[in-house]
Amino acid sequence: MAKRRSLQEDTVALSTKVQEASAKSENPEGNAAIRSLRKRLKRTQRKIRAAKQREVARTAKKADAAK
Repeated sequence: MAKRRSLQEDTVALSTKVQEASAKSENPEGNAAIRSLRKRLKRTQRKIRAAKQREVARTAKKADAAK
């Protein structure tokens, strides 16, 4: 099995793909391929935000427990 990329690497790759495809396309809003790339990009961004929120909550919980 292939090694998975980190979410940050995936976000960078997807954002460059979206930018390149949008620049080449005449109608980026109507293009299904670009729309699916944008969906994947938004999904990875949501995962990153959720992971950051979990990390903040975990550190806050540790700080409260230490008191």
